[in-house]
Amino acid sequence: MRSGFTADDVADQTGRRFLVTGANAGLGFETAKVLAARGAHVVLACRDKDRAAAAMDHIRADTPGAELSFQPLDLADLDHVKDAAAAILGGPRIDVLVNNAGVMIPPRTLTKQGFELQFGVNHLGTFAFTGLVHPHVDDRIVITASLAHKGGAMDYSDLSASRTYHHWQRYQTSKLANLLFMFELDRRLGAAGRATQAIGCHPGVALTELTRHLPLPLRTMTPLAAPFFNSATQGAWPTLQAATGAHVQGGDYLGPQGLGEVSGRSGPARATRDARDPKLGRELWQRSVELTGVDPGL
Repeated sequence: MRSGFTADDVADQTGRRFLVTGANAGLGFETAKVLAARGAHVVLACRDKDRAAAAMDHIRADTPGAELSFQPLDLADLDHVKDAAAAILGGPRIDVLVNNAGVMIPPRTLTKQGFELQFGVNHLGTFAFTGLVHPHVDDRIVITASLAHKGGAMDYSDLSASRTYHHWQRYQTSKLANLLFMFELDRRLGAAGRATQAIGCHPGVALTELTRHLPLPLRTMTPLAAPFFNSATQGAWPTLQAATGAHVQGGDYLGPQGLGEVSGRSGPARATRDARDPKLGRELWQRSVELTGVDPGL
């Protein structure tokens, strides 16, 4: 696998179709912009139609004639997820599904089905959407994790956060779930004889809209720390490598190559032993099927 990957290394994608969740801002927008510039048809799967339209206008300003379309998708509502998946299954096949959408450290909030928002959106919504559309994906399924997964611990006893809520702890757990899901998904795709592969990535520490819920003192300090972190453009490099890299294989995990994987060009990243544990992956899979009502059939 190549180390040192940037957007400049993304090959021509003409004739290929990518679906990027949360593509109206941040890493998702930067990913969609590069893919469109390389000739791909990009489906922007977003909650807000107006913000998606504005994102498409920005992309077309840089790439006139860019092939773009919009798919409504609200990962905080499993009924909406199922409707969106049905729409995708009724349309053209997808080469690459990029699961990018997520939320980070909000005040305690619940999804429509009553799950704590970060676990509900970052994992359960992603699991359900992927579980429904994966038969329609021919090449790769990308799942975005985080350095924060290293502090995560799976606990299914309080998924509504009714007893305790610490926003950072819940975010860490949701990101561990993303990696457990990615590794387990790739194992199951391989066992089923599918050519489609699952690949993980993380952006390092990227200055995006996700940081909007940081406490005010930290938000104030963020511009001062910017030289040490990735921009949204740089943070998208691991996603782009996962989605398009020529030597990437199923089960690979990609991230920045700088000190501590905080910033820099993309290459191999380190996942914790827990994240790679097949037993934990199987348990999360079964729990997710029960919680979402979606069985991927793998």
